[in-house]
Amino acid sequence: MVAELSVVTERLPKSQVGMSIEVPAEMVDATYNRVLNRLASRARIEGFRPGRAPRELVEARLGPAALREEVVETMVPEVVRQALERESIDPIDNPDVEVLELERGRPAKLKATISVMPEVTLADPKSLHVEASPVEVTDEMLERRLEDLREPMAEITPVEREVRLGDIAVIDIEVEADGALVDSETQKSTEAEVKEGVLLPELVAVLPGTFVGETREAKVTFPESYSNPQLTGKEGTIRVTVRGVKEKELPALDDALAKSLTNGKQETAEAYRQAVREELEESAEAVEKIGREQAVVKALVDASAVDVPDSLVDRELTSELESLERTLNRQGLKLDRYLQYLGKTVDEWMAGQRPE
Repeated sequence: MVAELSVVTERLPKSQVGMSIEVPAEMVDATYNRVLNRLASRARIEGFRPGRAPRELVEARLGPAALREEVVETMVPEVVRQALERESIDPIDNPDVEVLELERGRPAKLKATISVMPEVTLADPKSLHVEASPVEVTDEMLERRLEDLREPMAEITPVEREVRLGDIAVIDIEVEADGALVDSETQKSTEAEVKEGVLLPELVAVLPGTFVGETREAKVTFPESYSNPQLTGKEGTIRVTVRGVKEKELPALDDALAKSLTNGKQETAEAYRQAVREELEESAEAVEKIGREQAVVKALVDASAVDVPDSLVDRELTSELESLERTLNRQGLKLDRYLQYLGKTVDEWMAGQRPE
């Protein structure tokens, strides 16, 4: 009579199932034998023809730790598959499996945690009260947009003065982390606009007021989005020496420029300003509509009885963000500008969408 798996399950929070599995010693030994036969058939050991070395010699060469790892990789997926099938459990993600005991001649013991589809009891949509924050187009937003539109036509002129916000600074850069210079980050006479989004905020804070020939240092924590993955999350020092200063001057927004920017559709600067404001207001209305829809969905989820596994939440939030970006693109909007309207980063938006 073939011994069977012993499986004990328990319900866990967050729509998870805990599973304790005991694998019969016969199955453990059979897996060891099968793995050794497979490895021996491929082994090339001096003094023996390929695949003809004794199993004992192959095992000695391989070592107990490596052999155990091979047995785990061979046995565990099949054991977990059988256990899930026997208990009629349908996982929504790869089970998290821990091998507690595994040696020849003894039953193996495994522990698995499986995420399953949550049971949902939806709330009555009529009982929901949703408040969506209106998105207002301010004069500041209008001016910033007008600056963005004139940016490609800006004149860059060298000046003999201190660095100011918005200038193009010609700088030498040295980066120090873990007590040593990071050679790959060293730059000479590189040009960078002194504003956030181009330089790290810590550099934007110390560069204004610096004259040519002066050096400034900034203590920084490199963000997760930093271009060099070896530095992400680390603390370090950036040393910047100013070699030159260039002023960026936007063209005046007059009637001639308005005609040029719109191919003659707008005759005056004032008409152009109004057209840009209306464009921003249309975008704001689209943003507000999307915000209301998301607020309704979130309120429905929050008011419903559902215990969702974290892995499913993370996957759904990523999918929701991608869907939002596609929706915005169809309406001529960009995700970063939408988040700018909301005053949030991607991480802050995702945290706000997470069910409470």
